[in-house]
Amino acid sequence: METSSEKNIATFTHLSTLSQYIIPFGNYIFPILIWTSKKDQSEFVDHHGKQAINFQLSILIYSLVMAAIALPILIFTVFNNMTFDEFYHNQGLVIRNFNFEDHIGLITVGIIAALAFVGFKIAEFFLIIIAAVKTSNGEKYQYPFTIPFIK
Repeated sequence: METSSEKNIATFTHLSTLSQYIIPFGNYIFPILIWTSKKDQSEFVDHHGKQAINFQLSILIYSLVMAAIALPILIFTVFNNMTFDEFYHNQGLVIRNFNFEDHIGLITVGIIAALAFVGFKIAEFFLIIIAAVKTSNGEKYQYPFTIPFIK
C-alpha cells in the first residue's frame, strides 16, 4: 500500500511534465529532478518517474519523425515552384504558377504529418491528466505507445 506522500510525489511527477507549456524543456527537467531525488525511497515513485520520462522521450521521438517527414516536403514543395534567380535578385519569396494537382500527394503527406503532431500534443495533455488521476488513486499507470528508454 502506497502512502499518501508517495502518491502525491508520483502524481506531481506526472503533472510536472505540463511545465513544458511555461518553461522550455520543463517536461524533462522537473520529472527527472523529482524522480532522481525520490526513486530510491519508493518503488511506486520510481515506476511513475520512469513512466513520465519515457513518455516524454517517446513523444519527442514521434514529433521528430513527424518533423522529418513534414519539413522536407514543405521545403521541396515551396522551392520546386520558385526560381532561384528571383530569390537571388532579392525579389523575395515569389511562388508563381503553383499547380496543386502536381503536388497533391506531397501536400497531403505534409498536412497529415502536421495534424499527427497536433494530435500527439493533444493526446499527450490528456494522457498526462489521466496518469495523474490514476496515480493519485494509487494505481500503477503505464502510458500507451511508450518506448521504454529507462527500465
